[in-house]
Amino acid sequence: MRFLRFTPWIGIAAFVIGALVLRVFSHSFLHGGIWAVDEGFEPVAVSRGPGDPPVFAYWISGTSGESEKILRLLKAVYHPRNRYLLHLDADSTAAERRKLARSIQSNQIFKAFANVDVVGKTYAIDRTGSSVLAATLHGAAVLLRIHSDWDWFINLSASDYPVVSQDDLLHAFTSLPRDLNFIDHTSDLGWKETERFDKIIVDPSLHMDRNTQSFFALETRTTPDAFKLFTGSPWLILSRSFVEYCVHSWDNLPRKLLMYFANVAYSTESYFQTVICNSPEFRNTTVNNDLRYFVWDDPPGLDPIFLNQSQYKEMIKSGAAFARRFMEDDKVLKKVDKKILRRSSDGVGVGNWCLGQLNGRKEKDLEEDPCSNWGDVNVVTPGSSGKWLRSLLSDLISDERLHSSRCKFM
Repeated sequence: MRFLRFTPWIGIAAFVIGALVLRVFSHSFLHGGIWAVDEGFEPVAVSRGPGDPPVFAYWISGTSGESEKILRLLKAVYHPRNRYLLHLDADSTAAERRKLARSIQSNQIFKAFANVDVVGKTYAIDRTGSSVLAATLHGAAVLLRIHSDWDWFINLSASDYPVVSQDDLLHAFTSLPRDLNFIDHTSDLGWKETERFDKIIVDPSLHMDRNTQSFFALETRTTPDAFKLFTGSPWLILSRSFVEYCVHSWDNLPRKLLMYFANVAYSTESYFQTVICNSPEFRNTTVNNDLRYFVWDDPPGLDPIFLNQSQYKEMIKSGAAFARRFMEDDKVLKKVDKKILRRSSDGVGVGNWCLGQLNGRKEKDLEEDPCSNWGDVNVVTPGSSGKWLRSLLSDLISDERLHSSRCKFM
């Protein structure tokens, strides 16, 4: 784990500024396939290739008072193969961020595999404006800078939770082309054309030390004709090649759109959709599904409703990989922990890499972390959810379905 310190945001393009990385403790590793405190660790080789499981890069963000939710979410989505970057925004205190970093540092599993990092000096965010887009791009850029060995970028908030195990998710994605992007998108803007795109929003959080509410300008602007606007869900699973394109901008499209979306409300719902669908290189790599489960009020509000046990069966049968939103320590999360992730109260989700597994114990008897001892991190064993998700993804990327998932210019 590394504790990362970054210069404050000066503007929307500040994500390209080089990050200063401060290592809290050096990499520690495995010894002889079993973790041993007194013998130290040896490097773990993560095999990568067409037949190997992929590597996910998780950007997990939250605000003041959500450090415990972030830590629980991290443990729920943890796998030694993956990379994780955690961020608490400017409403949190330095003490909260240090506490989160210490929690990572003190965990033997996170310490051994050294694949969890925390953003140290934070920056302000207002989810209404474009500062949250800047933060997402910043997180992606840092993940590329720290390690570039991952395959897909996944953004999660502290109110999200997985509804499949990481073994299930890795298994489901193993056979997929690594250039696919799971991104909900449409060019049918509807009411958003006048309420989102024609209005000009100013986000002071881009240049303030504290989270500051955005405001709309009196002026409006016409819908652009130099590119086609797309919108959709802000929750994404993006290929590394597309993330590199957005961050490094080897042509002018991502940069130009970044300037435009600096003044668009809820820009994370439209920026990546507009970039990918206007790019000849990437527009045919889209799968029009974000693999998320959520339920809206009628009429819908700005956020989906909080999920509870009444939605559990439908949530699990949906074929989604993640669901939102959840209240902290809700009973439904405990049910997911026990039935799906097989997590102990303070442990990580169980996978094939955990030598303890369940040791013949029933799920209800799980108290100690079965992953306190571990072995090969390159082999995953899916359960029924993983096999179902793999079947669903195979159907989504079939020739006919994939063609219908591509960007359509209405």
